[in-house]
Amino acid sequence: MTDERTTVVVITHNRRDELLHTLGRLAALPEAPHVIVTDNGSTDGTSEAVTRHHPGMLLLSPGRNLGAVGRNLAMRHVTSPYVAFCDDDSWWAPGSLPRAADLLDHHPALASVTARILVEPGGEEDPIVRELRHSPISGPAWLPGPALGSFLAAATVQRTDAFHSVGGFSPRLWLGGEEELMAIDLAAQGWWLAYVEELTVHHAPSVRRDSTLRRIHGIRNTLWCTWLRRSPRAAWRRTAHLVRTVPRDTASLRGFGQALAGLPWVVRERKAVPPELEQRLILLDHAQRHSTARRYVG
Repeated sequence: MTDERTTVVVITHNRRDELLHTLGRLAALPEAPHVIVTDNGSTDGTSEAVTRHHPGMLLLSPGRNLGAVGRNLAMRHVTSPYVAFCDDDSWWAPGSLPRAADLLDHHPALASVTARILVEPGGEEDPIVRELRHSPISGPAWLPGPALGSFLAAATVQRTDAFHSVGGFSPRLWLGGEEELMAIDLAAQGWWLAYVEELTVHHAPSVRRDSTLRRIHGIRNTLWCTWLRRSPRAAWRRTAHLVRTVPRDTASLRGFGQALAGLPWVVRERKAVPPELEQRLILLDHAQRHSTARRYVG
């Protein structure tokens, strides 16, 4: 079952044991994908452990935490037509990568496919799966599943050319909801994104995460993405919704403060989406406002 069409890219920071578990799962896949690991400045011996236990995998050590841009660094070394993103606490199920490649082979206008996510150790579906499965966006009949307005990097196989066509993940956003801006830019170029039920990713959420920092960046990046691409009306509505619904604490205040501090560059780089894409994104606004899986907590 060896399949060279897809390279797996993993980013990590100070999660050595979880990363080694993930790499062990990837190494055991019958399709034997090439794996690239970007160690974002870990200080817990991650690089040494990867070199010792998985010498056949390409290890990149930029020496600092690049966040999601660590994927951009890895993409410079990807020569396969497709790339499967992975976090250090998630891994692909056997057979999912070849099936994703088959779908991308068959549909040249398809930029990415996002898999069903099972949360370990119990194997329950992640709450976000229901929203992906019932996406309100209408897509062409040829799509292999519901059309999406965004994607989850740790559960997505993407066309390498599509990734490069939008310049990869934005260094401005660093990490936390960084996929939304890329998804909008892909759609603006005419690409489609889809959820595919038959693909599976396993996720064992790490306990080594700063949920407060993740919330700060999530609020900031949501606002930046909205102001960069959406219509003024949609941007104001989403901003007002966040003001009303995020926790009233220092973390939320920091998120809004960082967003406001970036306003000068946001204004300079703003590029509103075409009206037809704006109408498609409006369909997602209601789902996002009432989502139980996309809450700013921590």
